[in-house]
Amino acid sequence: QVQLVESGGALVRTGESLRLSCTVSGSTIPINSMTWYRQEGNQREFVARSPRLGTPDYADDAKGRFTVSRDSAENISYLQMNSLKVEDSGVYICKAVRTGDAYWGRGTQVTVSE
Repeated sequence: QVQLVESGGALVRTGESLRLSCTVSGSTIPINSMTWYRQEGNQREFVARSPRLGTPDYADDAKGRFTVSRDSAENISYLQMNSLKVEDSGVYICKAVRTGDAYWGRGTQVTVSE
């Protein structure tokens, strides 16, 4: 059974940094991509995506501040978030996609205060 667990969320102040992790377990098939979303209420927004091959891509507001990376051997995705803003607050959720299937984690809470 494939499971995703996010970690690293915290309460921080504007301008500070956080590093989130998403660990995938239970998959014997390679993970094609790992994607981060931010959810606030019923709104879920794309943040960054790390493909197994190729370059990552980012939401416009994340470019220059966030960096997504992967440890493919361990099926872990990292989201380094710098210069955090109040509007970055939300639950950060990870999605892993492998051939024919997508799996979601439950998220980790990020709160940025002024």
